[in-house]
Amino acid sequence: MMITQVLLKSVLLGSLTLSGILVVSQSKNQVVTPTEGKDVVTLGGGCFWCIEAFFDALEGVEDAESGYSGGRVENPSYQQVCTGTTGHAEVVQVTFDPRIISFREILEVFFTMHDPTTLNRQGADTGTQYRSVIFYRSPEQKAVAEEVVREIGNAQVWEAPIVTEIVPFKAFYKAEDYHQEYYKLNPGQGYCRVVIDPKMEKLREHFRKKLKRK
Repeated sequence: MMITQVLLKSVLLGSLTLSGILVVSQSKNQVVTPTEGKDVVTLGGGCFWCIEAFFDALEGVEDAESGYSGGRVENPSYQQVCTGTTGHAEVVQVTFDPRIISFREILEVFFTMHDPTTLNRQGADTGTQYRSVIFYRSPEQKAVAEEVVREIGNAQVWEAPIVTEIVPFKAFYKAEDYHQEYYKLNPGQGYCRVVIDPKMEKLREHFRKKLKRK
């Protein structure tokens, strides 16, 4: 299965390159200041196509943007991030209404929908760009994140220790347009069917009451 996932993604990205769609990112550092009554957090947990799809489906989430964060290179392209040398992680910047879904609930979904015990890897995707990480924007977010990690560890939900990084947010670089809402716009792609579809079914199984009504 892992080899199949790698091949599907490689073939897909190769076809994008040949078609001229895969271009160098021109995005600048985007600092999002939450509007009144809204909150923002940046999360990394493997391929951002997957993470974005999860949060897009949640009631109370107003926006989920794929991008890059945590690295040294300004305005990185996808090709650069894929080398694993920029320090950036593939992330999703989530804007949500805490009156509808709390930060703790956001993290509960986050820790259910990816494996926080595999260092620099999610499934077949390997490298520091796929690390598990929470970029917090306030002392309150940091405290909640640490508390949730501690509770999960004490409950022994996972057999191995949690390796999720909890670090202060510095910058977010929005990914290229073709990455945005990838699952929604490309449901028939092999990677979406083989990798993301089963995860979305898991999301519906565990969090059906938290999903947006169509």
